[in-house]
Amino acid sequence: MNTTMKATMAQCKAELLRTLRNKRFVFFSVIMPVAFFFLFTSTMDNRKIGNVDWSAYYLMSMTVYGVIGASLTSFAQRISKERSQGWIRLLRITPLPASSYIFSKLATQGFINLFIILNMFIVGGLGKHINLPAAAWLESGLWIWIGGFSFMSLGVLLGSMRNPDAVQVITLIVYMGLSILGGLWFPTTSMSSTMQTIAKFTPTYRLGQGAWNVIGGSAIDWSGVGILAAYVIVFMLLSSYIMKRQEAV
Repeated sequence: MNTTMKATMAQCKAELLRTLRNKRFVFFSVIMPVAFFFLFTSTMDNRKIGNVDWSAYYLMSMTVYGVIGASLTSFAQRISKERSQGWIRLLRITPLPASSYIFSKLATQGFINLFIILNMFIVGGLGKHINLPAAAWLESGLWIWIGGFSFMSLGVLLGSMRNPDAVQVITLIVYMGLSILGGLWFPTTSMSSTMQTIAKFTPTYRLGQGAWNVIGGSAIDWSGVGILAAYVIVFMLLSSYIMKRQEAV
């Protein structure tokens, strides 16, 4: 194993340990989704959303909620803190290539998202006896895992701020606001027609919609894929612009 690979693996390990030690990550991405899942499925267990059982539907909602939370409450703040402390500038004078730093961020977040998905699916399968075809488990999990990377672009945008305290507050507001508006806490069918229309343009709804469609036997809504892709492009362009302006100053 060459020096670059060793450095990359060491960086991945450090990123993973930092995340697991982050109390906000544990609370918002692990504890809260599980708690909400049991709370709301216990009170409305016999309900159906379309042709999907409420427990299965809400399991997907809370899995998406946990994955998004990991990208916002922990990922964004790590970036902000590293920028405010000059960590990224320091890395430029070390032998660690920029590609290794970026790869370690992506790989670690991907591993964390996978852990959240598996944890929620195990909780739903064993705790609520949710019975889905193997293909549905695999496809919905894969959709959420891949789609979860799109929220990293939002995390990068929020993390472009160099004030970690402000980022903590803003990410929490964005996280909760988009989750509620996107129908992750309760279905959009319970909203007014105007709010339902607005919800369909949120990235949270579109990520959840893909998983809901999979377990409901529906085809992927490609307009949702397009909206998610558009958000990624906009978030990355904005974060790139802001960071370049900050470096120029």
